[in-house]
Amino acid sequence: MAIKTKIYIDGYNLYYGCLKYTDHKWLDIHQLFANHILKMQSPDSDITKIKFFTADIKSNMASQGKTALHSQARYHRALEKLYPGKIEIIKGYYSLTQANLPEYKKPPNKNNRVAVWKLEEKQTDVNIALHAYRDAIQARCEQIVIVSNDSDLVPALKMIREDIGDSIKIGIVTPIRKSIMESKARLASASLGLYADWTRAYILEDELKNSQLPDKIPTKKKPILKPDYW
Repeated sequence: MAIKTKIYIDGYNLYYGCLKYTDHKWLDIHQLFANHILKMQSPDSDITKIKFFTADIKSNMASQGKTALHSQARYHRALEKLYPGKIEIIKGYYSLTQANLPEYKKPPNKNNRVAVWKLEEKQTDVNIALHAYRDAIQARCEQIVIVSNDSDLVPALKMIREDIGDSIKIGIVTPIRKSIMESKARLASASLGLYADWTRAYILEDELKNSQLPDKIPTKKKPILKPDYW
């Protein structure tokens, strides 16, 4: 019997753990999970919704400037066009503030400070926690899959487990390429798995490569084209 599954993806974690400096940014997230990850981890899963949590790029801080912002918007439109009602884009925002932080030296010295621009993504972890808890408590699914390496989500998972018990399954996928994980450049957060029924500590390069959107996606007007630099 199929298990009704909702997936909650931290777009920031996914980008920096799997996609940056690769040719896989035009990623078909539905195909990645339906044909690869869940096929191995939870083969009875029926994906009813993928919630993709992200924030619009600040073009003045991006190496590609406005091109990066337009490419990101094109990617979001492509996902929603191919999977209407199945993929939902949920946005937070980037906060850009001035800060005086200790200069990067070991050991750090709080008296040696430099002025920097501090760029932070806001609301993503809160949005994931609230959406996952509400969907679980209202019995909108039988399994939730969290795609993040952010330990700030642990309290939400703990509450879901305490309030609902074993009537809902919890899966954790750490969005880190296996090659990066093996080099210990980034490690999976062990605390996220404490309340999970299953965990996946990495995503394979081949899984990303074989889960790409079409280069050209037809619409009633102009087609959506894969950005050149992606």
